[in-house]
Formats: sequence, C-alpha cells, structure tokens
Amino acid sequence: MNFIPSNLFTWQNLANLVDILVVWFVLYQFLSMIRGTKAVQLLKGIVIIFLIKVISWALNLHTVSFLMDQLINWGIVVIVIIFQPEIRRGLEHLGRMPLFSTTSNEEGKTKNHLIESLDQAIQYMSKRRIGALITLEMNTGLEEYVETGIDLDAEVTGALLINTFIPNTPLHDGAVIIRKNRISVAAAYLPLSESNTIPKELGTRHRAAVGISEVTDAITIVVSEETGGVMITRNGHMMLDLSRDDYLKYLQAQLADTENESDHSILSLFSIGRKKRGKQNNDKKDN
Repeated sequence: MNFIPSNLFTWQNLANLVDILVVWFVLYQFLSMIRGTKAVQLLKGIVIIFLIKVISWALNLHTVSFLMDQLINWGIVVIVIIFQPEIRRGLEHLGRMPLFSTTSNEEGKTKNHLIESLDQAIQYMSKRRIGALITLEMNTGLEEYVETGIDLDAEVTGALLINTFIPNTPLHDGAVIIRKNRISVAAAYLPLSESNTIPKELGTRHRAAVGISEVTDAITIVVSEETGGVMITRNGHMMLDLSRDDYLKYLQAQLADTENESDHSILSLFSIGRKKRGKQNNDKKDN
C-alpha cells in the first residue's frame, strides 16, 4: 500500500474512470447493433477516410488533406443519414426502458389465454407444415405496419389463427399482428431484414420476422412452411428450431413480465435452437 500514490483515489480520477467506461459501453452497444448489417462496411469506409487524412497530413499532401477535411467536417451529417436505422433502433431501446411495471391478475389471465391460443395454433401448423407469421406488439407501436393489413379486431383463438394461415386463402399471405391481446389485422406487410447473418435457407417470412425485430421490440413467431420448425425473433435475435417447451417458456417469461427483455434468456434459447439445427443437419448427412 505504501507504493500506491495517496492522490490516486480522488473524485476526479473516479469521474475519469466512469467517463471511460460509459464511452466504452456506448461503443460496444453501437457495434453490437450494427453487427451483421451494411453499416459495418460503411463504418470501415469512415475509418479508411481518417487513415487517409492522417497519412496525407504526415506526408504534406495538401490537396488530399483538404478533401479529407471537407469529408470530416460534414461527417456528422453523413453519419446521421447513413446510420439512421441504427440510431433509431438505439433511441427506441432507450425509450423502452420501463421505470415501473405492474401486472394485474386479469391481465395475467388474458396473457395465459393468449399463450394457450398461440400454442394450439403453432402445434397444429407445425405438424402440417403450414407457414405462419405472427407478430405481438410490445412497447413500440406497430401502427405503420397495422395500416398495411386487413382489419379483423378479433379475439385471439387458436382456431382463428389456424384458419387465417391455411394456404390459398385471402389472408394467409402476410403477418398477423396482435395488439392488446387481440388480433388487430391479418395479411400485414413487415420490413425485410438485410442482415447477412440470416441463414440462406430461411425464407421471406423469417427475413420479415428479423426485419420487424430490428426496428421494434415486437415478438414475432414464424412457422416454417418447408420444415415445420418454429422460430421467434426479438430485438434482432433469432431463436431457431424451438421445441414446444422452449417457446412456451420464452413466451411466458416475456408476456408475463417475469423476465423483462432478458438477453440471457434470448441467447440461451438461440443457442438451443442452433444446437438442434446442427444436430438435425448431421442426422440428415448420416442418412
């Protein structure tokens, strides 16, 4: 202890440490948000511009340095334009942080009925390989996507969900959006994700599910028409090939607010899905 300077533990040093940790955390969250998107390549381009600026300054390349200065001066405006989806997503994450949350007994019963109806529909469609796309509105409003669908405003039941996605029917193509524990619309259009982390064998429904999870905090359930596999997306995470126990535990945790937006549970389910998917692929190769 005698070798530690007495002025090391000061409020100024503590403030500097907190300052560094906050900046590191913000950068980490930013890089996590843009991972797997086109913004990564754009970020590399910005880094290259700064490197060119430093090299031109060191070698006295005045014209190149002047051009780089102009790009950097307008850089803030350019960054806002380029990273608009990521900035929007980050601000929405901040806005979703609840200060207080309460769940009444009546709400709990309604959510249990919702989960039971979803389970009934998922099991029926999964066994018969009927493709489905179901989005549950959480904290972020889905009004702009609701407007693209056909109004239903009906109670959520397994039979209605199944009937909606029967092939070659008017409402089967598109997403069902559930708001306030009621089916708001069917045949709604969701934004398609451009992430290159999505496996190529997944179709348009899966890409739409990831797309809506990138811009909102909605929970989206996909039943694959090809394999009957069940996938859930939220906050940009894909949970593939979930068993009945897996998706029931997740829905009960999220809809009952017992583990509000737990990244740990998301990543655990994601790992479960990937392991099962790998096992299925190995079994196919063995056969």
